Amino acid sequence: MKSSPIFLLLLGALSSLFFSATFLINKVISNDGGHWFYSASLRYFYTIFFLALLITGIKGWKYFKSVIAEYLINIKFWTISGTIGFGIFYAMICFAADYSPAWILVTTWQLTIFASIFVLMLFGKKPSKSTVFCTFLVVLGISAVNLSHFELSNPSSLLYSVLPVLIAAFAFPFGNQLVWEEKKKRDSAILNNAFAKVFLLTLGSSPLWLLLFIFIDVGTPSKSQLINVAMISILSGIIATSLFLYVRNKADTISKIMIVDATISAEVIFTLLFEILFLNAVFPNMIGLFGIILTIVALILMVYLDKSVIKN
Repeated sequence: MKSSPIFLLLLGALSSLFFSATFLINKVISNDGGHWFYSASLRYFYTIFFLALLITGIKGWKYFKSVIAEYLINIKFWTISGTIGFGIFYAMICFAADYSPAWILVTTWQLTIFASIFVLMLFGKKPSKSTVFCTFLVVLGISAVNLSHFELSNPSSLLYSVLPVLIAAFAFPFGNQLVWEEKKKRDSAILNNAFAKVFLLTLGSSPLWLLLFIFIDVGTPSKSQLINVAMISILSGIIATSLFLYVRNKADTISKIMIVDATISAEVIFTLLFEILFLNAVFPNMIGLFGIILTIVALILMVYLDKSVIKN
């Protein structure tokens, strides 16, 4: 049951509900003038603190020391995978929040599905023709969404909102796939624990935040930003990410991995609904609505049109 496609699909959609908090709260922070660096780095600072308490409380001090030992022994691996999968990914998402509504960002973020195919190809997997066709529809839908928001008088805003999310879309699955491949190489209880993996990836991203702090003039965060980022850390950094990695860990075939990755399409619906209700966002015009529907339909087709989405 725990590895059935329906079970994975439902839990993946649940993680998307919590992930949508990232886009909404980051937009609130941006509207209040909070710097994107603190939105990104503080989330991981909080995550390290909360997860250290959680892991120690559930598993005990001895287990927590074994997690730290895993990090120190394989520090190169966790630094690379954490910097790519967590650091670069989230820095780009927070940067883009200054230039675009949350529902635009989350729709563009669906490029992760498109990027996941190329990432899997890098690891020796071959996409089916139906998958390539569906990803083309995804890109077409996302292009429509961004064009609906495009202003001829300010073309740079499109570049600043789309390019960072595109980079993030490739960084996130690449970092996660590195961990998935590592889990296959060695039988480690720690690599099968979702909380431990999030903690290790978060620690691995720490050098990036230190470098950015040194080279970027960021000032100091406000009290409201500190509180809002703490909320993101709990809802998205701990609950959503741990749930997503747990579900991805249960995916024992490449096709099931693609099903889990495709569940992020639910973020579009959740984010659009909540942004309209709570942030007074303007409802998408016909072009934007067409793009959203096309993107979601394409992602659903990707899962169900070909049951062997990726050929091993």
